[in-house]
Amino acid sequence: MNRSGRRWRVAELPTTRAGVERTFSYLIAGVRLGTVAQMIPAVNTGVATSPHAAGYLACWTAAAVASVAVSVATLVRRRPLGATAAAVDFALACVLLVLGPLVLATGERFGSWVAYQPGYALSIIITASGVRSLVLWAGGLLGVAVSYLVYLGGEFGGDMTPSAIGNVLTYVVYALVARMLFGYIRHIAQDADASRARAAELARREEERRAQVMMHNGVAVMRLLTESEAGLARSRLIDLAEVELKRMRAYLRGRAPDGDEPTGGEDASGPSVPLAAMVRRTCDRFADLSVDALLDLGADLRLPAAQAEALERALESLLLNVRVHAGAAEVVVHLDQADDGSWTLTVRDDGVGFDPVSVRAGVGLREVVVGELRRRGLDVRIESAVGDGTTVTISSGPGPAALDVDGDAVVGEAA
Repeated sequence: MNRSGRRWRVAELPTTRAGVERTFSYLIAGVRLGTVAQMIPAVNTGVATSPHAAGYLACWTAAAVASVAVSVATLVRRRPLGATAAAVDFALACVLLVLGPLVLATGERFGSWVAYQPGYALSIIITASGVRSLVLWAGGLLGVAVSYLVYLGGEFGGDMTPSAIGNVLTYVVYALVARMLFGYIRHIAQDADASRARAAELARREEERRAQVMMHNGVAVMRLLTESEAGLARSRLIDLAEVELKRMRAYLRGRAPDGDEPTGGEDASGPSVPLAAMVRRTCDRFADLSVDALLDLGADLRLPAAQAEALERALESLLLNVRVHAGAAEVVVHLDQADDGSWTLTVRDDGVGFDPVSVRAGVGLREVVVGELRRRGLDVRIESAVGDGTTVTISSGPGPAALDVDGDAVVGEAA
């Protein structure tokens, strides 16, 4: 279907405030043009029976032209008319009602579209209820009701009294219902726009978090490669740099490093990875730290690939922290498996440590370690004291956290 054809399909309109206002323009045009369509068949009879044919035709033409003009204007604007146009609309309805007794034959004020004035006034009450000014809407409704009483004139109080009262109540009820409908739909659209904005902001924050997780370790490695005073042989960093480069490329391409799973995907499925071998491989990249890896008790453990990938990044981040900040003489990585199949991986260094009460973990601990591992269903416990090193315990089951990773302070070692 071409673009002009889609323009008229209300079901395809966006559920935004602009889309709702455009839908209202269709509603207004439909009601107003529908009223004119009902007025047309009776115009000849009205002119023929009117005591003032020219006056009747002039009033009828004014009503028809106003309805067509409002319909065209709302469709072009893609939203209802403003307060000024609504005031003119209400005023025209009142004028036509007041002039009605002068241009209608006696006894023709009820029961046919020869007396189009009450029906025309009702169409304005419905379509002008979308005006945002409550005072204008209430004043317009009151004006139409009073003008309708003038329109009834001497016929009010006779046999048509019940019909007259019913018509006045119809004006009031339709006005209230239309006002409520316009207001409620606008409220829904406003909430929808707010929800979309919130979802977009959350998506932006999540993408920012993912970028921090994927780039943090690589940035740390680049820092070591570019700092000559680090005292490390560049050859010791090449393997780690290649791993991080692969991860960064995979992230930029929108998939995990293995090429099979989108980055940020969950670990509910996928091939398993030997945990001890992964830990050993990671520790080997930090030969300058002389890491003592005690992994025999968990030699048979296997993890889902995505969970193992997150754990590998976390272990790298921990060892990078030790290398850059801790000043540790000894690092012990211990893997243990219980009889029930649960396991614990502990990383212990004897470095400078930090005070968990007064500091906030940096991106490395907060996102790469604690955040990512908890998202993968693993528990993380961080214990540290100034001058007494740091111990990070990663386990397969939930447990209490010893470090609040959502604090506000920042410390060097907790990067």
